[in-house]
Amino acid sequence: MIIGIIRGANTDNIEKIVEAGFGGGLDKIEIALNSTDALEQIELVSKKHKIGAGTVLNLEDCKKALKAGAKFIVSPIADPETIKYCVKNKIEVYPCGVTPNEVYTAWKLGATMVKIFPVKNFGGPSYIKELKGPFNDVKLLACGGVRPDNIKEYFEAGADAVAVGGTIFSSMDPEKIKKEAKEFSSST
Repeated sequence: MIIGIIRGANTDNIEKIVEAGFGGGLDKIEIALNSTDALEQIELVSKKHKIGAGTVLNLEDCKKALKAGAKFIVSPIADPETIKYCVKNKIEVYPCGVTPNEVYTAWKLGATMVKIFPVKNFGGPSYIKELKGPFNDVKLLACGGVRPDNIKEYFEAGADAVAVGGTIFSSMDPEKIKKEAKEFSSST
């Protein structure tokens, strides 16, 4: 599974950007809550697509994102309240964990997948492989440094999914986004 991360998009262009990402082969797309008008953008595109909210830092933001139409929650932290709320309400939740203790704690709280971010700073695919040793049942989402030339290595190392942002969406040009997304989806 490849998840696209949209950060800083213009609301007027968000539907075209999302369409381009999915058209290029992305499986899911999240809109980062620390973007201007993120909730409005989620509400706009969630009518047609399974859109998630990213950079969710607390339960209040989680609830706002879900009310706007987000179908899954991604976080750079592992907030226990947010994870428990999502589990209770059968919402997919991908909190972050880096150390073995953080990964295990997030998983035990009920995470759908544990986001390893920034994975490149901790050894990239080899770190995913090391984590899968003791945590072979834990689903891992590699994020931060995943590129078309190394995406296959992440999956071979045991990543269950990858998340990619700037490499695909930096231009905010739908044609370029579709091309970049295809490069990732065809590299797996």
